[in-house]
Amino acid sequence: MSKIFSLKLARQTAEAFLKEEGLLSLPVDPFAIAASRDIVVEGKPENTEGVSGMLLRHGNNFGIVYATHIQSPGFQRFSISHELGHYFLPGHVDQVIKNGVHVSRAGFATNDPYELEADHFAAGLLMPEKPFREALDGFGHGLEAIDQMADLCITSRTATAIRYAELSDSAVAVIVSTRGVIDYCFMSDAMKSLPKLDWIRKGTPLPSGTETAALAADPDRVVGGDRAVDEVDVRDWLGGPTRAIVCEEALGLGSYGRVLTVLTSGTIGQEGEADEDSDDEEALVESWTPRFRR
Repeated sequence: MSKIFSLKLARQTAEAFLKEEGLLSLPVDPFAIAASRDIVVEGKPENTEGVSGMLLRHGNNFGIVYATHIQSPGFQRFSISHELGHYFLPGHVDQVIKNGVHVSRAGFATNDPYELEADHFAAGLLMPEKPFREALDGFGHGLEAIDQMADLCITSRTATAIRYAELSDSAVAVIVSTRGVIDYCFMSDAMKSLPKLDWIRKGTPLPSGTETAALAADPDRVVGGDRAVDEVDVRDWLGGPTRAIVCEEALGLGSYGRVLTVLTSGTIGQEGEADEDSDDEEALVESWTPRFRR
């Protein structure tokens, strides 16, 4: 199974669970979902840093412990949903729990396939495609839309931005960086349609001269949650031969020490055709979606 397929399957597994349970509106409550499976959920002491969450098992009983040192309901709810991913996704419990305990660092920044699948399960659980798209149609674009969707879903700006890039019909690129170095990038299908892209790689420096690079160079601005906006040539970020102006919005993510960058365009990729294999892939994912333990 390809990595892309397995991550899509993880998202759609979460959405299939919501449909089966009749949870069809936003926001989704991961605490209630855990309670429905008799999973005890508790927060770690605020002075305890480190992992984002833990899944514990004793016989057939399960518990979730989540981090509280980061005062963000969105981060905490995502951490719980990540652990629910390990609980619900086929094969995860047997693979990830050692000696009754599994520790996680949720947030899309790992190469571990089980952790990535749990992250994508969490995204699908808290931001299911159909209600997310329906709500998004009534909002704006770029960071404005991300802010509104994050408030609606009670999710972090970063997780919401990634889901926005996955589901937006517009050209969108979401980049997360730490101290001027790129952690990861997600792009919408429309943005991916640009020919001969120089794909943004983990560990590479931010493009010099950009508003993002200037914000990232000032730790006080990052911690203070400053924002910056500019119009730039998409080639400054993604390379390739196509000259197109995109809106670059950057946001300091406070005590995380990271910067969230969102590139948007209303023109790139709007003339392209839909992926001919998309319907076949959706059917294949549907056929692989499991039933859920009770």
